[in-house]
Amino acid sequence: MDQDGIESSKRLNKTAMNASFEIQFIKHKDAYELSDADKQLISKARSIATSAYAPYSGFKVASVAMLKNDEFVHGTNQENASYPIGLCAERVMLATLSSVAPDAIVETICISYFSEKLPSDAPIAPCGICRQSLVEFESRFSTPIRLLLTGQQGEVYEFESVTDLLPMAFKKKNLIVN
Repeated sequence: MDQDGIESSKRLNKTAMNASFEIQFIKHKDAYELSDADKQLISKARSIATSAYAPYSGFKVASVAMLKNDEFVHGTNQENASYPIGLCAERVMLATLSSVAPDAIVETICISYFSEKLPSDAPIAPCGICRQSLVEFESRFSTPIRLLLTGQQGEVYEFESVTDLLPMAFKKKNLIVN
């Protein structure tokens, strides 16, 4: 490397700094620590997960939204022999919600799963595409959507907002000039 390259490198290092994001959530030992409404939502998600269409992986996921009007909308993962065209439960639920109740406000979403091959006793998080989709939906209404993650039993992770799972989300503001 030439002298200029070395100097440039040193100059950059003087202004560079480490940075990090912290994801905060509440870790509940089980659903019994939550409100009756949350217990009902978790029970629905756990039950609905078992009916997902996952003949290849045996990994069945449900996403259930509790709306402000106390109604529920759900979706399950839908696998396909051509793997890339399968759909995640979260996006199925969001598409259903956008179709049947486009103006509904979501208060809380619970995501649960049932695995035919492994224990289903620990919370799982949405994939990256679903995180982005959930953030977009939350941004549409400018209202935080609370998120509960759980398995068929055991711990429940509670997030105040779906954005907590994707701190550097790509949002509408990144595309629109003010």
